[in-house]
Amino acid sequence: MRIKPEISASRSVAFDLLRSVTSKNKSFDDAMILHDGFQKLSGRDRRFVRKIVTTALRRLGQIDLLLNRFLKKPLPKNASVVHDILRVAATEILFLKFPPHAAVDSAVTLVGSRRFPKLKGLTNAILRKIVTEGERELEQIPEKNNVPTWMIQSWHDAYGQLATEKIIEAILQEPMLDITIKGNHQKWASKLDASVLSMGSLRRRFEGRVEEMAGFLEGEWWVQDAAAAIPVSLLGDVAGLQVADICAAPGGKTAQLANAGADVIAVDRSASRMKRLEQNLNRLDLKADIVIADATEWEPSKKFDAVLIDSPCSATGTIRRHPDILYSKTTNDLAKLLKLQWKLLLTGAQLLKPGGKLIFCTCSMQTEEGEQQIEKFLKLNRSFERQPISKEEVGGYSCFINEKGDLRILPFFLKELGGIDGFFASRLICK
Repeated sequence: MRIKPEISASRSVAFDLLRSVTSKNKSFDDAMILHDGFQKLSGRDRRFVRKIVTTALRRLGQIDLLLNRFLKKPLPKNASVVHDILRVAATEILFLKFPPHAAVDSAVTLVGSRRFPKLKGLTNAILRKIVTEGERELEQIPEKNNVPTWMIQSWHDAYGQLATEKIIEAILQEPMLDITIKGNHQKWASKLDASVLSMGSLRRRFEGRVEEMAGFLEGEWWVQDAAAAIPVSLLGDVAGLQVADICAAPGGKTAQLANAGADVIAVDRSASRMKRLEQNLNRLDLKADIVIADATEWEPSKKFDAVLIDSPCSATGTIRRHPDILYSKTTNDLAKLLKLQWKLLLTGAQLLKPGGKLIFCTCSMQTEEGEQQIEKFLKLNRSFERQPISKEEVGGYSCFINEKGDLRILPFFLKELGGIDGFFASRLICK
């Protein structure tokens, strides 16, 4: 009796999640949350799946070009399922260096289980070719093929050819885990086997589940990229000040403000994301007033000493952590975001007391969402002026500050320490 090959549950889930991003336009985070099979996997298998899918998303341009070279003719139009299975297996073989036989056998079995038994032979043949010839062929396919042309062109226009090449190299790497601590940095650096960056964040490698790390459940720290932790520090001593955190969810900056002693009102229009913010504050034993509202229509009864606008954006600075952005963001999205950002800037300006500080920030590398917004705002709002940021405020890194005195971080900065997310922030004063 012939034994039916077992389907690898983790590889089947990896296929489903990749397909959710590339064919169903879901974010990878949402896809993981909504997939029951992913939630039922062991912690080890979840990490395995996450590794496959994030690597595939980072390298999909190269993988697709390579598959096209090995396919003598295109797959049938109704066989996109097989194409995605080949993508998963190619990722394992070429980039993760997993045992080829396991990747090939699992892919062939999965193709059969997904109602394409007639393409099992083709799948086996293509993957065998990738095993023997893939690395050599891959060397001829530049990494820039993984990034949309519009992104590359915008970075080239803003930062030049060399910086663009460094950006592309940096965003294809695995990120480190950055942590913001409530209390003693050295104590928790020791407990978490982490290093302390000069900006104050702790950094370590991703290993295991965050929830199982020392101090997490006790509310001693939260995950926050080192770049994202800088804007709050630009407000200086906020103890006792009234601060509005606009577009606050999921609450990393709200937590920073509350931990520093500010009287914080956190505003966001997403009830589900604000629920997560509230849960985070409860775990951290920190307090803030929570307002679920469209910030562009919010009319509080008072003015604030400081306003922090962490604006919705294309998030291209976070591609290292969210490689699905390479496929989910378009120039049409950018146009809509620019309009929203402008409304938020005008709203935030109206909320400030005279002498108050306004921080406008985005986790984007697109200058349209950062530098250009601020220049336009300052030309039209003479009651505001820029307060330049000094290198002492950003851990001594002068490269973090552009010629106008704004924060402009690119992912290849701190390369020797594992890189950093791309980020922009400007500090304005209401005269």
